[in-house]
Amino acid sequence: MADPRIKEKLDQICTMMEPILDDTAVPRNIRHTISECKARVMNGSDDQSVDVATAVYMLDEVANDINMPFHTRTEIWNIISALEKMKEELEK
Repeated sequence: MADPRIKEKLDQICTMMEPILDDTAVPRNIRHTISECKARVMNGSDDQSVDVATAVYMLDEVANDINMPFHTRTEIWNIISALEKMKEELEK
């Protein structure tokens, strides 16, 4: 990941994940998935677009969890939207 602007945007997206990770009202399995997504996005692999796409898929799956608090679902949708924009930038 050579472009510092992309790193900065990914850092901002990961910052969006922090409140969910810190919220004890969110079930543990959901927080675990968010943590995995954050690690995948920040790992800095050669094919960052694949990591971002995988994170989007994982978040989409967890957004449908019946135990998801409503406010958390909205936050996850916002994160998914930001990741999809990032994926488009990475594919250019």
